[in-house]
Amino acid sequence: MSADTTSELAADNPFAAPSDLPFGLPPFDRVRAEHFAPAFAAGTAQHLAELDALLDAEPGAQELLDGLEGSGQLLRRAVAVFANLVGTDADDELRAVQAEWFPRLAAHEDAVRLDPRLVAQVARHHADPPAGLDAEARRLLERLHTDAAREGALLDEAGQRRLRELNAELSRLTTAFDTALLDDTNDLAVHLEDEAELEGLDAAGVARAREAAQARGLDGWLLPLVLPSGQPVLEALRRRDVRRRVHEASLARGGRGGPHDTRVLLQRTAALRAERAQLLGFAHHAAWVVADETAGDAEAAVGMLRRLAPAAVANARAEAAELEEVLRADGEEGPLRAWDWAHCAERLRRERFAVDTEALRPWFELERVLVDGVFATATALYGLGFSERPDLPAYHPDVRVFEVTDDGRPLGLYLFDPFARASKRGGAWMSSFADQSRLLGTAPVVVNCLNVPAPAPGDPALLTVDEVETLFHEFGHTLHGLLSDVRYPRFSGTSVPRDFVEFPSQVNEFWGFEPEVLARYARHHVTGEPLPQEAVEGLRAARRYGQGFSTLEYLAAALLDQAWHRLSAGALDDVLDPPRPEQVQEFEAAALAEAGVALEEVPPRYRSTYFHHVFGGGYAAAYYSYVWSEVLDADTVEWFGENGGLRRENGERFRRTVLSRGGSVDPLAAYREFRGRDARIEPLLRRRGLDAA
Repeated sequence: MSADTTSELAADNPFAAPSDLPFGLPPFDRVRAEHFAPAFAAGTAQHLAELDALLDAEPGAQELLDGLEGSGQLLRRAVAVFANLVGTDADDELRAVQAEWFPRLAAHEDAVRLDPRLVAQVARHHADPPAGLDAEARRLLERLHTDAAREGALLDEAGQRRLRELNAELSRLTTAFDTALLDDTNDLAVHLEDEAELEGLDAAGVARAREAAQARGLDGWLLPLVLPSGQPVLEALRRRDVRRRVHEASLARGGRGGPHDTRVLLQRTAALRAERAQLLGFAHHAAWVVADETAGDAEAAVGMLRRLAPAAVANARAEAAELEEVLRADGEEGPLRAWDWAHCAERLRRERFAVDTEALRPWFELERVLVDGVFATATALYGLGFSERPDLPAYHPDVRVFEVTDDGRPLGLYLFDPFARASKRGGAWMSSFADQSRLLGTAPVVVNCLNVPAPAPGDPALLTVDEVETLFHEFGHTLHGLLSDVRYPRFSGTSVPRDFVEFPSQVNEFWGFEPEVLARYARHHVTGEPLPQEAVEGLRAARRYGQGFSTLEYLAAALLDQAWHRLSAGALDDVLDPPRPEQVQEFEAAALAEAGVALEEVPPRYRSTYFHHVFGGGYAAAYYSYVWSEVLDADTVEWFGENGGLRRENGERFRRTVLSRGGSVDPLAAYREFRGRDARIEPLLRRRGLDAA
């Protein structure tokens, strides 16, 4: 290895030394955009120098593993902060750094992974591991040996050169897709000039729309878009023409030409991924990805999706017939359209289950859901405590910092970033500023990001039912990070296969609507009255309604992901020769039809042009993982029900066997240790109403 950058970093750069704040919280009050490029330059140089010294010494197995995992701390600190800020509070200066440095960081990763000395030493120790290595060290050695083959270390010089070129270009394309999507999502927010067009929104919703318009310097009202195809505001809007405008704006993102068009970017991304997979000896990108997941091969992954699809389509068609009757009863002419679905489904829920989910907002105040719902459940199951630390700096005024304790002992920090803003990408996620590691002596510093509309000044933030579920879901990822107990940062927290990582978060969703948990947090924000029992029962019944739609929109997106990434390099040449932007929509329509999931009233949860998970994030060929993990989730929820539910001993078992282990053990072996057997699919089929088909 060699470095062409200086390892000198000014002492006043906030990344020059480990943070002296509690738990290593980054000193956000001192971090500026101009600090990142020098930190990246110095960090990559130092990392290469550390690895040169380690590998030239030809260390023993334990020394090699500890040295690899302990190296590059300056770079680790800077990248962790930057990667989070560019998704949560991006500006032009940060984007410029991202465009310049992400390809260079990808090249640095290749320089490390493909170093022949590292490959040779890993192979030597893997062939003859010393008896003194513990189980976690042996697993790390096994992973490094597998990585060498998967990541091209065994290619010849020309192959490695091409691989480096592909990785650098893919990093650039991912950044460009992310930037274009954020910009187009902001541009396509629906601007309304007549308050009558907002009919159906409550006063708080109207106020939020007014605030959103004012924040953009506009008169009237603005309806910003969230990441998925379905826009929550459609449930309430009564004007069919306005619903159509919102829906069509959502589906148009990235696919309408102009500077924010994502189609050429994603075509090029798919082609380069296919070429890389072929270079590495795989039939297509999906085969390369899934070979390293718990599914084992792409046929198993797509087979699961196709098995569920016919029943999901049948259920969705039955729901559509019911909803068309609701539409007609509302005085509208059929047929039911995609922009009508959410509104009519909400009307049906109100009539059938006596539940108006929009009217339930006053019982779901964000603060109470967080403290008396999410935090209280974590306390009951795992003994965690949470105390706010307003004295500690955060990266944005919206962000709150909480110190987390484990039965009174210091554990880590939790950052909560709930509100949408123009500088923040859509969706909801968990990430880390620092990972737990016994080797490094580091504690977890994790963040949850949501995109809840900010309330008007002086008003409380009131959540929808879906936003409550999202908060519990994302906090499940947080628990995976906070409760990690591993030696190596490689295995910390959520560092598990993609088709396992959603499992703990989906389990945590379950608690949000259990009666004993609802009773703690579902209280009217003005009167303090609990959610009436009939509303609790109706809400639980209403949440089970609509599984045809929710299953189908998910399956359509997952199968679309597989379609793009199961194309070989040769097949992509045929499809995209020559590449034309309109081919994206043509390919998408053909793929959905071939999979049997093309229902006009139920568009995929994400269409190709705004499928951030796979073209801007880390779920390429792995979006199937949500339902794959849900098999484990549904089976686990059944276990909790059989064993008394929300009990500390149940939480401790789940923590000990699953949450604390991260990637340090085989995930399915961890599941078998927890459950006493392999997972069964029947609980999932019952949950989604697919068992009768």
